[in-house]
Amino acid sequence: MTVISSVKNLEALSLTFVTEFDAGVERVWQVWADPRQLERWWGPPTWPATFVQHDFVPGGKATYYMTGPDGDKGHGWWMFTTIEAPHRLEFDYGFADEAGNPTGDHGAAHGIVTLEDLGGRTRMAVLTTFENEDQLEQMLAMGMEEGMREALGQVDAILAEHANA
Repeated sequence: MTVISSVKNLEALSLTFVTEFDAGVERVWQVWADPRQLERWWGPPTWPATFVQHDFVPGGKATYYMTGPDGDKGHGWWMFTTIEAPHRLEFDYGFADEAGNPTGDHGAAHGIVTLEDLGGRTRMAVLTTFENEDQLEQMLAMGMEEGMREALGQVDAILAEHANA
């Protein structure tokens, strides 16, 4: 199983997912750095993502939308604040309008991704911190925890596909 834990911490206003993959750190880093790979797993399988913009540099912006089973689209934005390849990525993110501009709906969150070498395997932690407890509870009520588990569960197949290419 890819996701080995998810921990909600109301005191720290955070949600953390820890995963492990049968691939090296450099390879796992590519599922974040390459927008074509990222859009194959970001979002649950029933809400695939399409990245319109992915300026993967500190200060760069990503915009995307996820398409639901009925064709509904949910738009999002990321602002990369720290990129230390291949071990650390930080970004602010939230909901966006169709042009990729932040809407402020449900506030913004901050994500920290860390990749740790386990001797050829990789442990990835994805920590999200929220502005307040209401925001955290709203995101959980919208299915963020289940959605992230489903999303992260798709990474193994991408890594295996590229390993056999």
